[in-house]
Order: sequence, then structure tokens, then C-alpha cells
Amino acid sequence: MLSAAENQLLTRVGPGTPMGELLRQYWQPFLRSSDLPERDGRPLRIKLLGERLIAFRDSDGGAGLLGENCPHRGASLYFGRNEESGLRCVYHGWKFDTVGRCTDKPNEPPEGRGTACRAPADKVRQTAYPCLERGGVIWAYMGPSAPKVPPPLPDLEWNMVPEDHCYLALRVQECNWTQVMEGEIDSSHAGFLHTRLNEEKDVEVGLQRGGSRGLLYKMRDRHPRFETLDTEYGVAIAARRAAEEDSYYWRITQFLMPFFTLIPPYGNDPVFGGHVWVPIDDELTLSFGFSYHPTKPLPAQERGFGLGFDGRGVEGLHPSPDVFLPPSSEPYGQFRPRINAGNDYSIDWDAQRNERFSGLPGLWPQDAACQESMGRIYDRSQEHLGMSDSGIIRARRRLMLAAKALREQGATPPGVESPEAYRVRSAAVVLSRSTGWTDGAHQQMQATPGVNHSAA
Repeated sequence: MLSAAENQLLTRVGPGTPMGELLRQYWQPFLRSSDLPERDGRPLRIKLLGERLIAFRDSDGGAGLLGENCPHRGASLYFGRNEESGLRCVYHGWKFDTVGRCTDKPNEPPEGRGTACRAPADKVRQTAYPCLERGGVIWAYMGPSAPKVPPPLPDLEWNMVPEDHCYLALRVQECNWTQVMEGEIDSSHAGFLHTRLNEEKDVEVGLQRGGSRGLLYKMRDRHPRFETLDTEYGVAIAARRAAEEDSYYWRITQFLMPFFTLIPPYGNDPVFGGHVWVPIDDELTLSFGFSYHPTKPLPAQERGFGLGFDGRGVEGLHPSPDVFLPPSSEPYGQFRPRINAGNDYSIDWDAQRNERFSGLPGLWPQDAACQESMGRIYDRSQEHLGMSDSGIIRARRRLMLAAKALREQGATPPGVESPEAYRVRSAAVVLSRSTGWTDGAHQQMQATPGVNHSAA
């Protein structure tokens, strides 16, 4: 367990907090490019790391991310006119470009714009965070303004393949970002929460159709042994299960600093998946999910893993398009699921008795129900951890040590200046019992362009 002080360190992300300052050293993916499609179109309210912001696309097609309140008198720039390469506050007409420069103060008389009480337009600055777009994702850098050149984007394979190779899905989770991140790197819960009562029969049918034996091994061995390894980019977490008499089945999950997770795949030509757990604030998280194929497009008919359905009419890894509440103009108001705490996540008690272990309708509702039911910020001083939590313990330690090193020594956090370190994959392999996973799965754990290794 953590102490109350350690829990505060881990979970609080606002400006000036140790973890908040750590997270600000990294780029934040905060929208899909398609969510901000129109030049000079309507702005969007955004909230990241506790800061209320406004996103817009200017006349040249560039994405901007500004502080919400106009520096003149504080009116919200959400109501601003997006025109002629800037966002103009409707209160007095002050206009700001994507780098935060005030380019016009039309309510000020020309003779007064240079006086002490009326600074020239080009001397007024609005909070502005640099944005980059790659692979259909808009990223923002909220770190220190000096040096003025942000670090490079991390070389994450899902964000570097062609856009038609990757499916992206967003949703809001109503709890702290660490709770959802820890849920994804916890391999042992899948043997319970995500199972069906007749799973053995389902797996046998799947094997007859050429499916993965990994599902069989995972079903038979529900108490994996864990090993962890600190890496240049984060932590590799290996779950070992019994396979055949002389072999082990290894599922290797990747935690990449500070909030990226990669889920082990299945099959001979696998689709890979994972998430970015972007803190909206201390109590809300943007789940930025991705599914991708390293070498070919994802046709619509093959996107079951990405589009939300598992073939049985329940939710898959990512939300299906029709699962959201009517959109609102609040930050990420278009990504609030209708399956939520207010309706007990649509649990079906008959299905719990007869069909699904949890009775909850699919993968992400199952995860959300457990993670959100802990409370907005779980008090980890009350938990009792076991051997199966070793990956979570290691990831927490990596984050807290990095936050302390940044605050106390000014140390550059892991991976910030090493984009190539992120060229990795999760993996699922069967190895002889005499072969260690770090050697036996080394090749499968590398994101090699043009190559897709089979998974067990």
C-alpha cells in the first residue's frame, strides 16, 4: 500500500504538483484530428491536467490550444470568433493567434495603445501550448517554455503507421488517471472480470477455427506469476502461465512513461491495442484508445477489436459509436458514455448467473465499473496488494521516483529526450521453461517497420 502522502504525490496533476510537473514534460494527445476538422470552425472546450483550455483550427489549418480566459477581462474564448488566423474574443474584440500573441486590440484608440496602462497588442500574451499533428492525433506540449523548442514526439508505432492502419477511440472515465492505467497493466484481472461462464467451450470452438491457444492457456491458469523489468521508457510486465508440460505462456504488457499502455495481442497476424490515459484533472481521465496493424490497413469488417463489438452484441475494447450520451459543450462532452455509474453500468444479473462472470456488458464497461467504483481518487493507504500486483507496484514507483527527481534535481524524466525508446510492442509468446522472457521475446517486443510477428 501507499501512504496518504504518496497517494497524493501519485494522483494530483494540477500546475505546481510534482506529478503534474512530471506529466507536463511529455506531449499530451488530446484530440483526434477529425474532432477539429474545420478551418475557422467552432472552438472546443478542452481540459488537460486541471487547466481549462480552448482548441481551434486556424485559417491555415493549424491547431491551436489557448487558455480559456481572455487576458483582457477574463471572458471565455469559447465564444470567440475564429477568423483570419486567430481567435477573437467577442467581449472587446481582442484577437489571439495559435502561439498566444495578441494581434489586435480594436477597442483601444491608436494613441493609447503604447501607454503604460494600455500595452501594445504585440506585448500581450495568452497562455498557448504548442500543438503537433501526426497519424490523425493532435498533441499538445504543456511543459516549460524554456527551452522554447519542445522535445520530439515519442516514436509510438500506433501513431506512426498510416492513418488507415489505426483505429482511435475516445471516452471519459470518471476517476483518477492512475486507477485506469493500473487496470490495464493488471494482467490477472482478465481471467475473472472479462470471462464468460462457458468460455472453455468458446475457446475450443475458436481453436477449431484457427484461433489462439493463448486464450486456452489464460483460461486454464488464472493465477499468473509476474516478473517486471525497468526499461528506458518505463516498465515491461511479464505474466507467466503454464502452457504445455515443458513450456510457459508469457503475456508481456508494456507501461511507457508517463501514461501509455500496450496490451498483448493474440493470433498469427495480430492487431495490437492499448491506451493513453490522459488526465483531464485529478478526478477525470480521457481514455485515448487505439487498435492498429503494423503492416496493413484495418478494413471495417476486421475492426471488431477496435470498433467496439466482440461479435456477441456487447462492448469490446473501445466504445461503439452509438454508446455516448447526447453531446454537450463541456470539455469532452461528446465522449461521455451512457453506460455509467448512474445506471450501474447496465449490469445484467441474469447474464451474471448464466453467461458472463461479471454480468457487465463488455470489456470497457467491465473495466470502468471496477475502476470508477473505487471512487474518484482511491485511497491506496487502504489497499492490500499481492504478488499479482507487482507490475502496478513497479509502475507507481517509476512515476513517483521520476517526479521526485525532476523536482529535487531537475532530472530529465525517462523517455522525454529519447523518442526512439518508444519503438516497442507488447508480446505474447510460448517459450520453453528454460528460456527467460527477456531473451525469448526480445524480437517480438521490438516495433520493427514492415514486420508483424505472430502471437500465441
